[in-house]
Amino acid sequence: MELGLKGKVAVVTGGSEGIGAATAMRLALEGARVAICARRREPLEKVAADIRSQGGEAFAHAADMSKAADVEHFIKAVIDHYGRIDILVNNAGSSIRGPFEEVEDGTWQQDLNLKLFGAIRASRLVIPHMKRQGGGRIVNISTVAGKQPGPASGPTSVSRAAGLALTKALSKEFAADNILVNAVCIGKVKSGQHERRIAREKLVPAEYYAKVSEEIPMGRVGEPMEVANVIAFLASDAASYVTGSSIHLDGGMSGVI
Repeated sequence: MELGLKGKVAVVTGGSEGIGAATAMRLALEGARVAICARRREPLEKVAADIRSQGGEAFAHAADMSKAADVEHFIKAVIDHYGRIDILVNNAGSSIRGPFEEVEDGTWQQDLNLKLFGAIRASRLVIPHMKRQGGGRIVNISTVAGKQPGPASGPTSVSRAAGLALTKALSKEFAADNILVNAVCIGKVKSGQHERRIAREKLVPAEYYAKVSEEIPMGRVGEPMEVANVIAFLASDAASYVTGSSIHLDGGMSGVI
């Protein structure tokens, strides 16, 4: 299927690993010009080099999405480099959770700054460009915990729930401008966070993922490219009448629709 992404400019935050890296590659393979950011420059440049080796076009810029100035500098750098922005994938984030009575204000603020305010600031900066261009796509990466929080799931479940509210609010406000805003709610998907835990705790990867998969009806953990495929669809011409929606990629794990 032709997705209509050739020549489009796609911004992917948190693009140095996992879902962000897979999404950048997937969009680039569809012909989009990709701009990626992350805090660590070395892995970011590796992703950009991988994209270029596959014939894609990539622009890498180190930025901390929890910092307003970094977000502004990144978006400005993309505009200076490519001249436009057609797609924004708000992917930067981490999973911070713990017993409610033990999580301090600083941890809450850290999580909200990265996941919620990072998405708010990036969206606020790209929307004027999208309006002038006649439309655009924003895809917010969330989790099923944003709809079905469990015990000791804050602050991440709370910031994700706020991100879903942001998705719906923006979709209604900018639908007339042909700016379509959707969310992808992931469950257990392979990521840098999982890999770092495996290394830190000296676990056997196959055993770790088998244990994690026990609560997943499909019996396995998701792959980053499986998420990237859905993001590419939401960013494409094929999703021209989809806005304000959230799609679960959780192998059937969630108990909510």
